[in-house]
Amino acid sequence: MPARLIESLATTEPLAELFSDQSVLQAMLTFEVALAKAEAQLGIVPKAAAAGIAAAAKADAFDVAALARDTLRGGTPGIPLAKALTEKVRAKDPAAARFVHWGATSQDVADTALVLLLKRAQPILGKDLSRLEVALRKLSELHKGTVMLGRTLMQAAPPVTFGLKAAGWLGAVQRNRERLEAAFSRALLVQFGGATGTIASLGEHGAAVMRALAKELDLGCPEAPWHTHRDRLAALVSACGVLTGSLGKMARDISLLMQGEVAEAAEPGGQGRGGSSTMPHKRNPIGCAVTLAAAHRVPGEVAAFLSAMVQEHERGVGGWQMEWPVVATVIQSTGLAAASMAEVADGLSVDAARMRANIENTKGVIFAERAMMLLGPSLGRDVAHKVLEEATRKSVAQGRHLADVLAEMPEISSRVDGSVLHQLETPEQYLGSAEEFRKALTDSVQPKNKLK
Repeated sequence: MPARLIESLATTEPLAELFSDQSVLQAMLTFEVALAKAEAQLGIVPKAAAAGIAAAAKADAFDVAALARDTLRGGTPGIPLAKALTEKVRAKDPAAARFVHWGATSQDVADTALVLLLKRAQPILGKDLSRLEVALRKLSELHKGTVMLGRTLMQAAPPVTFGLKAAGWLGAVQRNRERLEAAFSRALLVQFGGATGTIASLGEHGAAVMRALAKELDLGCPEAPWHTHRDRLAALVSACGVLTGSLGKMARDISLLMQGEVAEAAEPGGQGRGGSSTMPHKRNPIGCAVTLAAAHRVPGEVAAFLSAMVQEHERGVGGWQMEWPVVATVIQSTGLAAASMAEVADGLSVDAARMRANIENTKGVIFAERAMMLLGPSLGRDVAHKVLEEATRKSVAQGRHLADVLAEMPEISSRVDGSVLHQLETPEQYLGSAEEFRKALTDSVQPKNKLK
């Protein structure tokens, strides 16, 4: 389904569908069906009752609006859901209706439904992250020799390569994906604890039902119910926050490279993408914009989740009740950022000539550090620094190349050979370990098709 208009800059269609009313409702019903099946397997409820519950648990047969209203009054979706499902089952099989929601509590439904949604979100995120990694690897390899200005505190600095910059983005995506995979693997656990986390309503069978339920849902089985222990979910939410921040850093870099006066890179365009309602000449960084919006939005949601971890005793009041919309926002924002930057990286155009021209436009002043290191051994670092300050001021004031200014200064020409000064402003000769670092970053990233 398409995203709601108010969320159109905050999600993707697959994730909007995942967190739609029908999808959330079906996840809760899936829990109820799996619970009945698990209990039937163990002889706790009749097999016919499990079949009757499964037959009635179809999301399109329920009044979602009524469930939403009753959830607000009940403080949990589990209560009105169990009541509505019981009524649906009773209409066809009164005997089976007695076993709906057998031994569970309302939070078991809500938590497990959320986990089921997260399990479906995992491959959606993984697909876009893999696509992004492939695109960044290609960019890094293609532009390993493409020199460009380094920029520190938004000012021109000694050169780097675009290949190294892309490899830096790639390394961050890889590290974040590893964190995300680990967080998913720990968080995708069934929740089944009954009233106080002991499942006392099922006597000695509670733990066995929990294990059978986990198997039925293909989820992990925790050591014990986790009603007020939200650390695993918090780790997943936090991993999404760090990932979105890293994607935002990439988006910030690219949007700055797209500025008209810089013009070193550009997002892919196309019909209806990147234009302006008033300025036809513009090519706006749309993918970067929505990614940056996500990077602004997610930290507050992460903080909200972390603050709600302080929950009371065996079942909390107000803590877990706030989680559904927060987690949905975080996952959708993270997914949007990953999908957007994958599209950007896939079609990014890089203007190598413009990058070199921007280096040339500095008239060599970005190589003052290189000149200082040449002079340092004979003049001393502090004296060399003062000499270079004077030379760069003159270079800027007169619009002349730094190497030409230096060649006219006796204290320089007497210590540095003319041929060395002639090569001073060659960017390829002042890249240090850029290629070694680029290779180290790209070699550390192993391509993967999806999150596991």
